Amino acid sequence: MPNALNSPALRSWIDIRPESDFPIQNLPFGVFETDERGPRLAVAIGGYVLDLYAASQLGFFEDLTELGDAQPKVFRRRSLNAFLRLGRPAWRAVRQRVSELLRHDEPRLRDHEEAVRDCLLRQTEVRMLRPVKPANYTDFYSSIEHATNVGTMFRDPANALLPNWRHLPIGYHGRSSSIVVSGTPIKRPNGQRKAPDEATPTFGPSRQLDFELEMAFVVGTGTALGETVPLADAEDHIFGLCLFNDWSARDLQSWEYVPLGPFLGKNFGSSLAPWVVTLDALEPFRIAGPVQEPTPLPYLAQSGEHNFSVNLEVALTPAHGTETVISRANFGLMYWSMAQQLTHHASNGCNLEVGDLYASGTISGPTPDSLGSMLELAWRGTRPLPLPDGSERKFLLDGDTVTMRGYAEKDGVRIGFGEVSGMVLPAE
Repeated sequence: MPNALNSPALRSWIDIRPESDFPIQNLPFGVFETDERGPRLAVAIGGYVLDLYAASQLGFFEDLTELGDAQPKVFRRRSLNAFLRLGRPAWRAVRQRVSELLRHDEPRLRDHEEAVRDCLLRQTEVRMLRPVKPANYTDFYSSIEHATNVGTMFRDPANALLPNWRHLPIGYHGRSSSIVVSGTPIKRPNGQRKAPDEATPTFGPSRQLDFELEMAFVVGTGTALGETVPLADAEDHIFGLCLFNDWSARDLQSWEYVPLGPFLGKNFGSSLAPWVVTLDALEPFRIAGPVQEPTPLPYLAQSGEHNFSVNLEVALTPAHGTETVISRANFGLMYWSMAQQLTHHASNGCNLEVGDLYASGTISGPTPDSLGSMLELAWRGTRPLPLPDGSERKFLLDGDTVTMRGYAEKDGVRIGFGEVSGMVLPAE
């Protein structure tokens, strides 16, 4: 992608607040609907969505050969999947054209009042939908701080990491059908749980409902069954990133996960932000990841900058209460990069499908205020987290709303991810 699209000098003719997540350098993709328009693909710009179907109908993309004969119908879908299948040249061509149309000195859209009304809607006036329809979902476990904390709590602090952890990106296959868009309430799940002081398990609502601060990447280019992906090519298969909350019922999870891993303690719901920020938009924020010791096997050995510095925060709002930020972390600390995760996932010939989601695992930092789950913040309930209203949390209560936000910032440009939010409803 030409560096010009990421230039701090770029300006839009749309008035965009400095603290906005969506300057002209970002242009993330999503899907929205209104009662009048139905589902449509869109790009975020400032406080607006740019309706890509409307823009296509007005001929703004008619010379983009990368789209073939797919337009305008490819922009009138309930997910990005069909658009992603057109390939990276098409993604880049559309983002390039949108950047041109929104540039401060470009009159094609700016000077046509009716076209502006057709193409631009305020974000407050639309309903955002889940951006992709994932056939598959994998959740990794790639933060060394989080893995060490969990191992310390549940096993031997002197050997917190299992022997395999530093050799491969650990992950499990989750439930894609229960991934919902931000704003969708999450019901407290029922299930079997057994406390250490109980002789037998009981069935009922989870008593240890938790969030997990994560990011997820979207597969944009698939593979055939039996095909592998060399590490050098891994990022070519990634379209972009979203904020992700992997809700977890810790008591259900701790009782059921031996010997096969997460099941009902995880698959009752995961929340996905509505905007996908492209890897192209994140290019200026690349950083090197942590030093990996021992050196991974050759197929996972990487050099260069494959992590991305993204500031993250988690806020908790009690029922009828005010929002409090309870954690701040950074995505750049992840031990295993997205490229390594994807390459390892495909190393046995597992096929990747367009729209698949790959979540990072809980993102925690090295300080007490940078922990990415209530399990860690309250240290398995032994150190309750105080809130400004005088209450405290060991785990989440009914009525609590968890909101996650993220942004990368450099040279005066802020590339944000919006937010992913969900309220806890009582169990049925």
